Amino acid sequence: MWTVPGTGVALPIFPGGYLIGGLLLLNLVFAHLYRFQLTWRKLGIQLAHAGIILLLVGELLTGLLQQDSYLRLDNGETKSYSESQRGMELAILDQTNPAYDEVVAVPESVLAEKGLIQHPKLPFKILIQGYYPNASMQRREQAPGAAPSIATAGIGTQVAVMPLPITYKTDERNLPAVYAEVLGTEGSLGIWLLSPALGMPQTFSYQNRNFQLTLRPTRYYKPFTVQLLKFTHDKYPGTEIPKNFASRVRVKSDDRQTDREVLIFMNNPLRYGGYTFYQAGFDNNDQTSILQVVRNPGWLIPYVSCIMMGLGLCIQFGFHLTGFIRKRSAA
Repeated sequence: MWTVPGTGVALPIFPGGYLIGGLLLLNLVFAHLYRFQLTWRKLGIQLAHAGIILLLVGELLTGLLQQDSYLRLDNGETKSYSESQRGMELAILDQTNPAYDEVVAVPESVLAEKGLIQHPKLPFKILIQGYYPNASMQRREQAPGAAPSIATAGIGTQVAVMPLPITYKTDERNLPAVYAEVLGTEGSLGIWLLSPALGMPQTFSYQNRNFQLTLRPTRYYKPFTVQLLKFTHDKYPGTEIPKNFASRVRVKSDDRQTDREVLIFMNNPLRYGGYTFYQAGFDNNDQTSILQVVRNPGWLIPYVSCIMMGLGLCIQFGFHLTGFIRKRSAA
């Protein structure tokens, strides 16, 4: 997109998937309406074109609504959430109660606005002093020419932040950085640097309560838990080439109506609760299984559209075949 100087008008310069797909869809719809004839001999054509239109609409819905995330499980570990591969969130954890953590999560889109964050569960406010959608970190003594840090607390005082351009490559990942100032009733409690590149959360105490600040992948919580019972990784004899890797998991719903074991392996995913769990990889010397979690509300649309197109083609060719047979018989 290109923004006209001095205005907020954005114009498409390099056509992308949505623009090309939208033009194809409009062309097909208007051509379909222009040539539409309500006759039995055109039924197959109309049905096939309607299937193509439905297929394009289904792909649009998939692109807009599909949610991809990953679930990392160590042997014996249980989780009720998956994590986004690209999206981030600011998590404020109240760790005062030893039995559980009270968590307030702020999406990255709110952090980008650099505003004041206030939540009724927090006894303080958070002011975003700086936001970088992609940045690298270096210890300050290794980056003598870096700009001074605005962090006044935590490890951020010893780290230099170097902004990087946003990457859109599928094999690369953006690592954002945030300067967050905590404001209590008596004033500022400090400015902390938060980033997944730091590898550690920032902690502080306020009003006899212990808090933790961290910038982590966005979590998608589910009404059930998944426990990794055993991960197996088979190799071809005498080589390091993977032959098969599989995860035996236990799925348990919060309402206790579901409690079963499932084996997930290549081309044999687990479908449960509107989610599909695929075996995506492994880590930590075969002690960690990585599952890809996909939620696609429009997953049935391609099947329906293909059935419509196939049925329409059969009807259309059936009319032509019948007419050909009749002409041969008359001759």
